[in-house]
Amino acid sequence: MRSLLALVSCASIITASSALAETRVFIIANQADGYGVDQCLAKGEKCGAQVARTYCQSRDFAQASAYRRVDPDEITGSVPKTGANCSHGHCDEYVAITCQR
Repeated sequence: MRSLLALVSCASIITASSALAETRVFIIANQADGYGVDQCLAKGEKCGAQVARTYCQSRDFAQASAYRRVDPDEITGSVPKTGANCSHGHCDEYVAITCQR
């Protein structure tokens, strides 16, 4: 009886912890802000860590586990192809920020 109770307890703990460990990737337009933050995010440099973390926290996630530049071809159907999102020779770049709870 005790072993069955222990097994059920362990299973419920594992289920609860996996439900809390949610990961989500956000794709956002990487717009120049004049401060160079856009380049920090796009290049995955250390200076973009605070911005990525703040972005995740604003969406009720605890931390940012990764951030990087994303090629529009990597994004399935949600971003216009080259030319459609370019104005006056300037094309939008995109950044993927991976957030975790």
